[in-house]
Amino acid sequence: MIEVRNLVKRYGPNVAVNDVSFEVPRGEVVGFLGPNGAGKTTTMRVLTCYLPADGGSAKVAGHDVFENPVEVRKRIGYLPESAPLYLDMGVIEYLEFVGGMREVPKTELPRRIHEMVDACGLGPMVKKDIGQLSKGYRQRVGLAATLIHNPDVLVLDEPTTGLDPNQIIEIRQLIRDIGREKTVILSTHILPEVEATCSRVLIINEGRIVAQGTPEELTRRAAGEQSARASFKAGAAEVEPRLRAMNGVTRVRPLEAIKAGTCRYELTWSGAGSDLEEEIFRLAVAQNWILTELHAESLSLEQVFTKLTVGEK
Repeated sequence: MIEVRNLVKRYGPNVAVNDVSFEVPRGEVVGFLGPNGAGKTTTMRVLTCYLPADGGSAKVAGHDVFENPVEVRKRIGYLPESAPLYLDMGVIEYLEFVGGMREVPKTELPRRIHEMVDACGLGPMVKKDIGQLSKGYRQRVGLAATLIHNPDVLVLDEPTTGLDPNQIIEIRQLIRDIGREKTVILSTHILPEVEATCSRVLIINEGRIVAQGTPEELTRRAAGEQSARASFKAGAAEVEPRLRAMNGVTRVRPLEAIKAGTCRYELTWSGAGSDLEEEIFRLAVAQNWILTELHAESLSLEQVFTKLTVGEK
């Protein structure tokens, strides 16, 4: 549904977006991450036809954003960080206004408004003016307006900014539900939100895509090696030498045992083609050791983000 190829956008001598390429199919929620000034918002504004690009191509729902911007706008819903709401309008009045602007047929508009009020949980607020609503409900109104014309693609820029924890949970669930049928690209600085909402992540830094994949793929790839903790019901003198002899093991660190009669270790492994946990399990079976603990250690998405956008000292 979204296809971006070698996209370039300059502001004078500064290159904001530099040779960016990615795809987002239908039914996927993708997190678009990057530090301030990395090119996220510029890329999203090009996709939503707010800005022209200086090179490359971008298509939304099969339509070129440069050659057919009107068709793209019909198929896209864009919710910027500060939703453009008219605070003196009522909730229903505003949705009617946006629906008319979006050319929703008059015969269908009442049904669409009813569906959006229900989907976005606006029922208790329909008789109020937008200016009377909390930040969370205003964000819901903005999302309802974004969806009123039933777009194929949603572009959401910091959709949970300023919400309390309960409101964040509700909006995240709503985005997940929407993402089952539509294409969603979500820009945010809140990394737990990405882990809770998105099936895939794009990380942009200094105008370039520096990584993309599932959160699990990114953490494994950024680590460059695997680590795990394991406990065995066996003698340390027997276990430790065999752990150190495993192909690919770069470090074996003894840990304090949790139970009497066991030995416990942290292993670091640079092997390829299989998982460290699998290799430990196979060794334990072959040696008739009782494996009482085994779990992988991995980087958090926050650590991955920092490693890719700041680097390591």
